[in-house]
Amino acid sequence: MAGQFRSYVWDPALIVAQMVLLQAGYYSSLGLWLALLGTLGSTGPSLHQVFSDEILGFSTPTGRLSMMAFVLNALTCALGLLYFIRRGKQCLDFTVTVHFFHLLGCWIYNSHFPSTLTWWLVHIVCTALMAAIGEYLCMRIELREIPLNSAPKSNV
Repeated sequence: MAGQFRSYVWDPALIVAQMVLLQAGYYSSLGLWLALLGTLGSTGPSLHQVFSDEILGFSTPTGRLSMMAFVLNALTCALGLLYFIRRGKQCLDFTVTVHFFHLLGCWIYNSHFPSTLTWWLVHIVCTALMAAIGEYLCMRIELREIPLNSAPKSNV
């Protein structure tokens, strides 16, 4: 059997660990962004800001700051994809998984399916940002030149 470049063995434990790590990073960084941006609006982070579909909106300062926190969180989690996933073709899978579990969390927290247009627009934009930027960053790492000569260069 010939060796293959980047051949991986199916490892469900690794995949589950990556999902748990990325989900924990998603909520940790979202809480951090909500706390930092909350100082601008003199509000502290709460579960209502994280899971409520009715708080996101342009009409209130809290809604605008929460939307900004979700967008900044998408950019932060794109870095998480770079450091924890490291594969460009898996970025979309992990991004959709994180946002799917967030959708389930919102559904359970609110006892109803999220129905506001703003909630859906913010999360579609955040999913696209996180996946595109994460894939771009991972592809930059994957496309680096592979050094073929490990011997030190001599100055002639």
